Amino acid sequence: MSKTVQISSASQFDALISASTIVVTDFYADWCGPCKQIAPIYEQLSASLSRPKKITFTKVNVDQQTEIAQRYGVTAMPTFMIFKNAQVVSTVRGADPRKLSEAVQKLAAEAEGGSSAEGFSTSGGSGGGSSWLGASLPKGYRDITDQLDVKGLDLLNSDDELGSARTLFDSKQPSSAAAGASNKGKGKGKGSEDGARSDWVESDTDEQLMLFMPFQSTLKVHSLHLTSLPPPASSDADDFSEIPMRPKTINIYSNRPHILGFDEAEDVPPTQSVTVAPSDWDEKTGTAKVELRFVKFQNVSSLVVFVADGEGEGQKIRLDRLRIIGETGEKRELGKLEKIGDEQGE
Repeated sequence: MSKTVQISSASQFDALISASTIVVTDFYADWCGPCKQIAPIYEQLSASLSRPKKITFTKVNVDQQTEIAQRYGVTAMPTFMIFKNAQVVSTVRGADPRKLSEAVQKLAAEAEGGSSAEGFSTSGGSGGGSSWLGASLPKGYRDITDQLDVKGLDLLNSDDELGSARTLFDSKQPSSAAAGASNKGKGKGKGSEDGARSDWVESDTDEQLMLFMPFQSTLKVHSLHLTSLPPPASSDADDFSEIPMRPKTINIYSNRPHILGFDEAEDVPPTQSVTVAPSDWDEKTGTAKVELRFVKFQNVSSLVVFVADGEGEGQKIRLDRLRIIGETGEKRELGKLEKIGDEQGE
């Protein structure tokens, strides 16, 4: 007999995520082929990992439970969400058995053994999760970076030998943060010793970067977490301009239909301009909280982040991670839902 709970109402779902420490939810549709393909694997996970009041597996038919689907911004199937203490801590989109299994088993291990995450490798104060955060979450808000439409990301003036726009939203801890402050060579050069592409972004011809972020649903954005981990300057450095800088002046534009050009940005008033002081950067994680005027970011369908200059004498800007903090607002109509196949990777 299946241990998976078929959700029949919003009130049932609300009660369940409050009663069980971890709830894994499969948002599916009867017409979705990839949903049917991954269903047996989901049932296997449910059968082996379900624990009363600790780990509960559920299924939500988005066509029948529209209120739940809209509440959590589900716009494509299958979508798997993992809740811990009634908060979304991980999302897997598409029929990817490996990603789903890894996400579920990691949290299941935490529930069983109470394993502690290292540093900020849980979702801040909201109860943990699979996404690394460089700073704690403000009360009442969560990491909503999973609402990004990654296919629409655009990044101007980045060094194409380093990371891409998607690198900024990697859920894993930055390699430079994992290496620790004692590893003074980490974060230099174009890649790691094994030839892997660097997991950070740097500007190319000058100190400016322009990033366009479209979203899958309308958001209320409270703040941005920027992580920047440039290598420390050595006492015998010949040219400090070679060391990339952390962002200083950041102009943020909301609800633009596309990315701005650098000349265009000078003529368009930003929704908010922020100056990040050296003291704003956390010494351990290299992360700064950029708090926004919440009233101006209530119905956000896209953001443009323009890093105008940096702190220091360098000629380039470095960014390792960017997380979006807030809450989901109005969702897209379910008539625009699409199915996601079992594509691997990006």
